[in-house]
Amino acid sequence: MRIKKAVITAAARGDRLYPVADTIQKAMLPVLDVDGLYKPVIQIIAEEAFESGIEEICIICAPGDGVRYTNAFESLRNNLTKSFHNVDWAKTQADKITNLLAKVTFVEQTEALGYGDAILCSESFVKGEPFLLLLGDYIYVSQIANKRCAAQLIEIAQQENCAVSAVNPTIEHQITRYGTLTGKQLPNFGNLYQIEKIIEKPSLSVAELELQTPGLRIGYYLCFFGMHVLTADVFTLLKEQKQKGETQLKLTPALQQLALKEKYLAVEMKGSRYDLSRKHGLLRAQVALGLAGEGKAETLTTLLELIAEASIH
Repeated sequence: MRIKKAVITAAARGDRLYPVADTIQKAMLPVLDVDGLYKPVIQIIAEEAFESGIEEICIICAPGDGVRYTNAFESLRNNLTKSFHNVDWAKTQADKITNLLAKVTFVEQTEALGYGDAILCSESFVKGEPFLLLLGDYIYVSQIANKRCAAQLIEIAQQENCAVSAVNPTIEHQITRYGTLTGKQLPNFGNLYQIEKIIEKPSLSVAELELQTPGLRIGYYLCFFGMHVLTADVFTLLKEQKQKGETQLKLTPALQQLALKEKYLAVEMKGSRYDLSRKHGLLRAQVALGLAGEGKAETLTTLLELIAEASIH
């Protein structure tokens, strides 16, 4: 199995980031990346994929946003070229944008029919191949130097020749925010599980009864990291939901069926994900990127100064 394509879902409007997301797409919000360059969020996520070996990306967006994204990136690149002529960092950023525009396809989700429907919109792009699935409002930070989270996941998927979802052991009071699963730990693999059961945002009582995973610390469960390598069979399973009259297509039930149909694993990710839609999510992501990148010392100094100022007042 070789994974060459990625799908990034970015069709949600971002109500929690009002009022800025009412003016521009939330995925175009600027963040200082680990390489010291300010970039739109969607570019940081795309580079996560490119630097993990992905060759083509499909971004699922809201109606009219495909043109807006393209125009925004072209304008940004042109401004960098004209306003910062022969400045190294500007040329680097302009080149990155050129690469992104050459390798990205925008597909619009015409109706808000659920997350599963957004993924289904990418079927003609995927063309029956396995693909990497990323969230357009998550920023991922790896704990392994020079190895992205997506690269960790793709490596396992190619090695095991099957669908694999990234997971994080998560404390019980947080599991109501995530898809949560259980499975059997594979022999000779401390961080790899054969998926058996998945429940979307379970209550703690349900999790205690149905989702306990042997080997995890007490009070912890395996929750989705927001990153998957999936086979094209997931499209068939999503279309089956549609044929049954479901008005909002959901990914989690399709993944549960996938686990029953074929080999489907979960791997504990060595890294963290930051949901930009959560309260203080953008702030948390920016701090995490700052601590993981070239500006670590400056980020630490800034945080210490803010804490000192707050303690004085």
